[in-house]
Amino acid sequence: MAEQAVAFVRQFHQERTGAGDPAPRVRQVLAEIEQTGTYRHTVAELAFGARVAWRNSARCIGRLYWRSLVVRDLRHVDSADAIAEECFEHLRTATNGGRIRPVISVFAPDRPGRPAPRILNQQLIRYAGHPRPGGGWTGDPAGAELTARARELGWKGGEDPFEVLPLLVRERPGAEPRWYQLPEDATLEVPLLHPEHDWFAGLGLRWYAVPAISDMTLEIGGVHYPAAPFNGWYMGTEIGARNLADADRYNLLGEVADRLGLDTSSERTLWRDRALVELNVAVLHSFQEAGVTMADHHTESERFLRHIAQEERLGRPTPADWSWIVPPVSGGLTPVYHRYYDPVDLQVRPAFVAREP
Repeated sequence: MAEQAVAFVRQFHQERTGAGDPAPRVRQVLAEIEQTGTYRHTVAELAFGARVAWRNSARCIGRLYWRSLVVRDLRHVDSADAIAEECFEHLRTATNGGRIRPVISVFAPDRPGRPAPRILNQQLIRYAGHPRPGGGWTGDPAGAELTARARELGWKGGEDPFEVLPLLVRERPGAEPRWYQLPEDATLEVPLLHPEHDWFAGLGLRWYAVPAISDMTLEIGGVHYPAAPFNGWYMGTEIGARNLADADRYNLLGEVADRLGLDTSSERTLWRDRALVELNVAVLHSFQEAGVTMADHHTESERFLRHIAQEERLGRPTPADWSWIVPPVSGGLTPVYHRYYDPVDLQVRPAFVAREP
């Protein structure tokens, strides 16, 4: 921890205008670590660390606005009830009437001998998945495991294919998680319509407005924050080309193709491609009509190259995972496709780190 802490403090003082000589703060941090086994970030250090963790996120194409991340310092919050309430407030703040704001809520860190609470959900808002007796699914298969766990804890659930899962919070290792139903005013959802095909509304599709990741640990200077949900805004393809289209998710391409009257007898008709484009048209149209922030993959690709150029001028690399940066629709038509990127350094910190399920 001492080595990582010193590196972070020096980075903070190097990048922050007016932060001054890091030596006094380094001595203070090392003394605190020696005495307690850990140390406490200042409010400014926490905000800087959270924003740089987003800047370092190799799988995120939307990093141009990393400096705008709203950082909610909730390190004093460590009870399940209070964490749940603050997660709901996080969603309200991020939703912002449809003008989505990037927000992170940082709860209590792990301390020596005192693991902090965990949020068990992959995202603060996610849809339930129910296996059908004869095969197939109702809802989102990606939510099946959490759905089963919630039911074990007493959540009833139903059969709505877009049923919002409860929030599950575990206060300490070995303790039973507690579940909390998300309030309606914290879960803005957008009904999906198509600008040209009236039948599309009859599919009854919808999706939530705020993609708030909640199963990653925020690591800053050797300190681990296991409960630190964060969000940006959606890029349309995340919903239209993955969540609704993937065979192991909602798997809707066949149904959309049938409604469009496409020839599905052969892959050479490119029916999947044509259905995929129309599905993405519907997602972008619906979010725009609802007044909810969403980026298209062409615009977001151009923004990402602007981000790289800004970082290059400052002498900083931009680690990027090509397979995540290139959009899943018309990738070759976007400028992010035709170039290489700085290699992904798994040791770079601050960072959001995947934790064990």
